[in-house]
Amino acid sequence: MPTYEYECDQCGERFEKFQNMKDAPVKTCPTCGSPVRRLIGPGAAIIFKGSGFYATDYGRGTSRCGRGTPCCGRDTPCDRPPCDK
Repeated sequence: MPTYEYECDQCGERFEKFQNMKDAPVKTCPTCGSPVRRLIGPGAAIIFKGSGFYATDYGRGTSRCGRGTPCCGRDTPCDRPPCDK
C-alpha cells in the first residue's frame, strides 16, 4: 500500500497517510478541519522483502559437480564435466 502526502490549504499542515489505492483520498485536515489536497510525490522504489533476492541467498546444493561429489544421478563422484557419459 502506498503512502500519500497531503497539505492543508488553511494552516499549511503537511502529513502522510498510509492508504490502500482504492481508499478515498483524505478530505479534511486532522489539525484544523479545513480542506486538504493530495500532493504528487516522486514515487517509491520497489522493496524486496524476504530471502532469495541476492546471489548469496541461493545455496549451492548438490547440483554442482566435482571430483568429490556425485552428480547427474550417479552413485560415484564425477571424473568428467557434468553429465558427460
